[in-house]
Amino acid sequence: MAGMTNHAAVAVASSVPTSAEVVGVPVRSSGTVPRQLGLSRSALEANGFTGAAGQVLAVPSSKGATMVAVGAGDGLSANELRDAAAALTRACGKRASLATTLPMVAADDVSVAAAAQAVTEGVLLASYRYVGSKNDASIANPLTDATLVMPAKASKQAKEGVTAGIATSRAARLARELANTPPNLLNARDIAAQAVELGAEYGFDVEVFDKDQLTVLGCGGILGVNAGSTEPPRMVKLTYTPRRPKADVALVGKGVMYDSGGISIKPSNPMHALMKMDMSGAAAVLSTMTALRDLGCRNRVTAWLMCTDNMPSGSALKLGDVLTIRNGKTVEVQNTDAEGRLILADGLSLAAESEPDVIVDIATLTGSAMAALGTEYAAVIGSSQPVVDALIASADTTDEPLWQMPLARDKYRKLLDSVVADMRNIGGPYAGATTAAIFLSEFVGDVPWAHLDIAGPMNAEGDAGWKSKGAVGFGTRLLVDFACGFEPA
Repeated sequence: MAGMTNHAAVAVASSVPTSAEVVGVPVRSSGTVPRQLGLSRSALEANGFTGAAGQVLAVPSSKGATMVAVGAGDGLSANELRDAAAALTRACGKRASLATTLPMVAADDVSVAAAAQAVTEGVLLASYRYVGSKNDASIANPLTDATLVMPAKASKQAKEGVTAGIATSRAARLARELANTPPNLLNARDIAAQAVELGAEYGFDVEVFDKDQLTVLGCGGILGVNAGSTEPPRMVKLTYTPRRPKADVALVGKGVMYDSGGISIKPSNPMHALMKMDMSGAAAVLSTMTALRDLGCRNRVTAWLMCTDNMPSGSALKLGDVLTIRNGKTVEVQNTDAEGRLILADGLSLAAESEPDVIVDIATLTGSAMAALGTEYAAVIGSSQPVVDALIASADTTDEPLWQMPLARDKYRKLLDSVVADMRNIGGPYAGATTAAIFLSEFVGDVPWAHLDIAGPMNAEGDAGWKSKGAVGFGTRLLVDFACGFEPA
């Protein structure tokens, strides 16, 4: 895919290459201004530049590279470095070659490798553009190479950070590319075919299950949701196995390739137009798998992508229908637009059967999470506080913020009671993110589990920090960090 192949090359060098068209020069909020900028602090301040973290100011030159002052504050955290590198990248405009010493102004508690990784991520994530079906290919970002200028003694660590940053950014760019793709160009069969190609390239095994195989497995949730679609469903199982794995991690991603709401049809509003992105959870999980080998992940990671459309038709799921999920539990459908939890239920059931050390699912699941937390935070809800804490730590590292919401089974499980089945698929007008998580908790058995509801931050209305307009790829780098760092309790 384009998002996998067209990113700039990132290298480490001890001096600025002569080919550099833009040089990013960090300027702290106090102290000496680097001489190569050719401006005094008073001149910078006269142009509104104070050196605050992430500010940028281009200084045109009649010859040689354009200098861009980049605010370094009193030293930048890894998250601030990432955003500063993103701002610098956008300041390059149409120029193709960038060099910067940004990693050198990291705060004292940021390692050289972490600084280099953050700057690499900022450059590669900010330079992403979805070209897709546009005839004008000039929309693509022209950046072809970026150089991190570091002292020779820091070169080895810096190169390690760059390697990691390339792997994580490549994964996030892939997640964006998948989620941005129009639904007529990416259906369940298409994403399964892409998974097969990616597995061969990035070192993980891929098994694809079609409708008949899902029927044999008893996956009544995904089959029920798929009943109204002319496109068949696919479940894709991905397995990454290192030598002597330390732990078994299971991931489950919601892959509703397009969500009309079924017969509980959505209103025709801007959010409905974004429902090609209702597979962002599956995109994040598939993309996560592409980074594990390059990062030397020591845990076995097994993932399930649950992929189908949710469409209205004469054969579509009806209100009052009862579905039997893979683990045998029955569900009365009272809203066909609460479909994500139905397909995740089958995936979670299968994940639990494999007896991993942890299960994490990720889904654009509820408008309730978005109403509560807006577009910057995703909700995390789980049965295991250590798992939730580990996910929040990864969120802090990657600047993909999570906010814990309560599972509260003792207070709200009764809202899912059904007269005709083990449960129903909605719990009423309140606490929607929690009741959805309670529903999911019925399918994980005793395995420590957490759920990420990314409905709010799946999409960005404009460029901001490491995010580019459109699908954000939210949760990809977070899951990469979590999967590589997870240790069983």
